[in-house]
Amino acid sequence: MFMKAVTTAFSALAMLALSPTTHAQEPVTISAELEQKVIEWRRDLHQHPELSNREFRTSKVLAEHLNALGMEVETGVAHTGVIGVLEGANPGPVIAMRADMDALPVVEKADVPFKSTAVSEYRGEEVGVMHACGHDLHMSMLMGAAEKLASMKDELNGTVVFIFQPAEEGAPKGEEGGAELMLKEGLFERYKPEAVFGIHVWSAGTAGHIGYREGPLMASSDRFEITVKGQQTHGSRPWGGVDPIVAAGQIISNTQTIISRQVDITKAPAVVSFGIVDGGIRNNIIPDEVYLEGTIRNFDMGNRAQIFENLTTTAEMTAKATGAEAHVHIDEGYPVTINNVALTRQMLPTMERVAGKENVHVNDLVTGAEDFSFFALDVPGLFVFLGVTPEGQDAKTAPSNHSPYFYADESSLKVGTELYVNWALDYSNL
Repeated sequence: MFMKAVTTAFSALAMLALSPTTHAQEPVTISAELEQKVIEWRRDLHQHPELSNREFRTSKVLAEHLNALGMEVETGVAHTGVIGVLEGANPGPVIAMRADMDALPVVEKADVPFKSTAVSEYRGEEVGVMHACGHDLHMSMLMGAAEKLASMKDELNGTVVFIFQPAEEGAPKGEEGGAELMLKEGLFERYKPEAVFGIHVWSAGTAGHIGYREGPLMASSDRFEITVKGQQTHGSRPWGGVDPIVAAGQIISNTQTIISRQVDITKAPAVVSFGIVDGGIRNNIIPDEVYLEGTIRNFDMGNRAQIFENLTTTAEMTAKATGAEAHVHIDEGYPVTINNVALTRQMLPTMERVAGKENVHVNDLVTGAEDFSFFALDVPGLFVFLGVTPEGQDAKTAPSNHSPYFYADESSLKVGTELYVNWALDYSNL
């Protein structure tokens, strides 16, 4: 997939670099009536959150909306995903626009009148459920864009594919899901978009402000497990066995040299962090085994592969030097979210006209991960952050995405909806 992405991105770069800029002088806006609909959709979805691969009511609401707009609608994609296809009156490109659908196992503590009181089962336990990452806003903005663009069908060149994607937060254990499964099921092979667009609301930004970045934007996220096997012995006679605790300690220390000494950090930053160290049951017994688990974050696909290799080698050789054994398993998660450079530059004027040039800025790298990354490795993609913290409040200290206190200023919904609309119209006129 990575080589395909490189080839596709290169082709898109050449195409867009040669295309004239024909953006309209004024952005298309939505009416106050449609803005209110978007707000009402958001509040309804917020009050009825559903966990990954369980978005049954959500998908029904979305499908009914798209059907009412007269679109070709596909349901049951990657379990609960919904696709709407809007064909313009004029020939032109096919583009895709994506919103994610799932909520999180979080008990909402924000004081809003449409607060979620939903509960569900997560890992065998009853949990509260909340749209703590803003996926309710993503869906409602794309619903609004679908309605506006459907009303402008006669002015639209080409086709817009609206992707409502489940399980962005990760499929339940033992299940597949999300963008990766949508692609595996042939989503892009069926519709053949030449570009894909996405928006993520962001508590670290002021409402209505847009953060973008050319190239890597969000990190890859990968989980690793290391099982260190030794030989149990009494703590008073360590020479009578093999100590996996000492070996594990050396592995934790030595793996830090992967980033500081073995990877070209001039390409992009990276980090290897341990989150679980588990071993032993009594103070005077050296155990047979120690279990380690952690995460790898990085912004370069080549470095990512090198880190995987070096982590395995470092753990195995370090353990061997102590007489122990290390078994490494790397669970590849989301790859790097990469914005196509040419596409980003081509659409920057659109973002500046919609939000105001003074409200559009280059975003810092974000070490969080997103499965939009799979879409953007398959075709040129553009993914941006939309601020949702109220004007006058310090966005740096606002409750973050995934917090039970996460709060979104609904004035940002208008900006996000109009951004989707104008991306579609401007790209179709390139």
